[in-house]
Amino acid sequence: MYIALLGRQPEISIAELAAVFGADCVNRISQQFAKVQTSQFDITTLGGTIKCAEVITELPASRTDKASLLAASRFITQHYQAKWAHSPHKITLGLSAYNLAVGARDVQKTGLILKSSLKKSGTSLRLIPNDQPALSTATAHNNKLGGSPHKVELLLIKTTDRRLIIAESRGVQNITAYTRRDRHRPKRDAFVGMLPPKLAQIMLNLALGAGPLTRQRSHDNSVTRSDSSLSDKSMVLRTALPDAFDLEETAGIRAAVTILDPFCGTGTVLQEALLAGYDVVGTDLSQKMVDYTTENLSWLQSTFTAPGNVIDIHQADATTHHWPNSTHLTAVVCETYLGQPFSAPPAPQKLAEVAGNCNHIITGFLTNIRPQLAPNTPLCIAVPAWYDASGRATHLPLIKNLQKLGYYQLNRTPLIYRRPDQIVARELLVLKPIDKTAPQA
Repeated sequence: MYIALLGRQPEISIAELAAVFGADCVNRISQQFAKVQTSQFDITTLGGTIKCAEVITELPASRTDKASLLAASRFITQHYQAKWAHSPHKITLGLSAYNLAVGARDVQKTGLILKSSLKKSGTSLRLIPNDQPALSTATAHNNKLGGSPHKVELLLIKTTDRRLIIAESRGVQNITAYTRRDRHRPKRDAFVGMLPPKLAQIMLNLALGAGPLTRQRSHDNSVTRSDSSLSDKSMVLRTALPDAFDLEETAGIRAAVTILDPFCGTGTVLQEALLAGYDVVGTDLSQKMVDYTTENLSWLQSTFTAPGNVIDIHQADATTHHWPNSTHLTAVVCETYLGQPFSAPPAPQKLAEVAGNCNHIITGFLTNIRPQLAPNTPLCIAVPAWYDASGRATHLPLIKNLQKLGYYQLNRTPLIYRRPDQIVARELLVLKPIDKTAPQA
């Protein structure tokens, strides 16, 4: 059993976990956390999870948060004194409390008590100082907490029903790797939009889950080709999008997985697909973007361990193009045309003009690609939504007409990715073509 610390848009994080592990295996236990019923959890494959930890114990509800912390402190001191006594390794420990109305000093006291107790048995413990009840992602990442049995973060989480979960970290989001893949690429273009790598990773998981792997995934997406000290490991998880694809398996090897991005831009979706072990096809209306993608993917393959293959990158209009072998695609994942960027809410007339243009282009794309796809081919596309000063959103008209365009929408709640002050947001649509040849119930 694992718990996951959800990202800035928790609804998207929950949707990703449900796609990867199955909706029945994911249970939201607080605003920030979800419990995941699984025996394996690889945080490097998930863009929407900040920290993951294996549940050690659950304590019953206490009358006050301080009483809960006291009960947790007693358990931690006893459990880890027995576990780490006479250890030949120095222990690095971080403590994080979530949803508890306690101060940082109260949390740190538990670590100091354990440190003193372990010292008597000859074990050295370094307690990571913190002026907040919970360690930041950067602190946990920089101290490599969860990366080994001797570098540990203990998470104390009060659930909505006031139980207290104590969990031991098994990893934290690799912010260094995401930054390298985003800002160190040779080609970037702010005007066409810069899709965050973690969002691209989320979109791939929303479309596919993590099931149809053709080869091993990288153990850590920050590994470069010059670093041979870390080995790859395979992670096969079942998908939660029923009938999203039907793949035959032979001798434990799954059929090839090919991802199409028809609006590839600078290649962010394709790079994350390559790192996940998928083969990729990309097209874009702009030859400049095709050149940018080609250069970025070449850089990626020379810098990182990227087990996927680039099949084809070429210039094409997504509203009219016919993709060769399109019936063999496993999924379509893309950020569509988002229109012009805005630093302030546009006037109603301007917004109507921009939204109408985006709606026309994206409708044209969906109409064009629909007959080219094999039945049940999943799509995850990012489309624009516009927010005014009061936080009210304007959505694309096509969202209400998806069935007329020949698609089912698999996500039942809106999935919006945006900063609080952002005018143009990304709305994620997880789709599946309607099979018109199937018998109607």
